[in-house]
Amino acid sequence: MVELPPMMLIRNVILAIAIALSFLFQRPFLTPLGSANKILSQATYSLTNRYADPYVNNVFVDNILLTLAYMSGEVKKGEKISWNTVKSPGVDKLVLKPGQTFAFHDTTLEKYKGKVASTTNAHFISTEGFKSDGWLVGDGVCHLASFMYVVSKNAGLQLEAPTRHDFAKIADVPKQFGVSIFYSPNDPSTSTLQNLYITNSLNKTIAFVFTHEKNSLNIKVEELN
Repeated sequence: MVELPPMMLIRNVILAIAIALSFLFQRPFLTPLGSANKILSQATYSLTNRYADPYVNNVFVDNILLTLAYMSGEVKKGEKISWNTVKSPGVDKLVLKPGQTFAFHDTTLEKYKGKVASTTNAHFISTEGFKSDGWLVGDGVCHLASFMYVVSKNAGLQLEAPTRHDFAKIADVPKQFGVSIFYSPNDPSTSTLQNLYITNSLNKTIAFVFTHEKNSLNIKVEELN
């Protein structure tokens, strides 16, 4: 047995204490065994191929990200929009309890009146900061609605999208799952039919998790513990 010098012994004791303390203070940040949420479905969509023309593509992407910012409350109607913040990588969440319905905008079919728990909080108009590609203001939001339709369908949720997006291709989305979105205060009848309704038909609370990073958007539907 080799006897360590007193100073080396003290240093080793201090090192051992430091290591023990580091584990002690890290533990609250570890995920407890078995507490991870169950992923019901997920998909990742490129934000670089929304449209062939790069300028139009960027308008589509900006409108998608602005919709998410309104949905999460990061942007509110009437507030000045920080596009640097809107475009920054980040995570947004939408939670639905059992039986609750999400509508893409707040002009809904009669059967959903009083039953909608949440919307995107947006109307895809220029006064809310939505951009135009020279043809329509708000182009791109149909892509986001279609993404949500696909992951919701794969998660087994109850869906209604009265109007398909048959008139134009949505990259990465099968044509039969394309969703048409339209809002106009002067045309409520058409607005109700160009909407997306998602109802949590499961017996547990779920969350849509939108992760924006590196020119892609990942959407997960999780079953919360």
